[in-house]
Amino acid sequence: MMIRGIERSPIFKDGQDRQDFVSRTGILAQETGTKILAWVLMRNPVHLLFFSGPTGISQFMRRLLTGYALRYNRRHRRNGHLFQNRYKSIICEEGSYLLELVRYIHLNPLRAAVVESMGELDHYPWSGHMVLMGKGKNDWQERK
Repeated sequence: MMIRGIERSPIFKDGQDRQDFVSRTGILAQETGTKILAWVLMRNPVHLLFFSGPTGISQFMRRLLTGYALRYNRRHRRNGHLFQNRYKSIICEEGSYLLELVRYIHLNPLRAAVVESMGELDHYPWSGHMVLMGKGKNDWQERK
């Protein structure tokens, strides 16, 4: 799943915005039985890789994006759309492509020079990589 800010503008202004998005993702994942495999928050876009729960992808994404956008707009005293179009999604079968997507998503901060090394990426709080490396914990993120 890929989500872009409208006109490619940033989706997050600060760490509080990022923490709100991560918290919402975790709460919704647990409420809906969605299994989050990989995720990363960039300035623009956000990448999520997950197995949808019984409620389906559209309800999970609607609740996540609408809730976040409402809070973001209220907090930053703005109006209007935050996200560009609908989220982009692709279906991925389990196997080698799934593992490649996990790598691709988690390496985004390194490729974009948000972090300078793998060691720094191991501690980057806005990606699921830290959890997979055992350097952090999110009860809602799949690690197996």
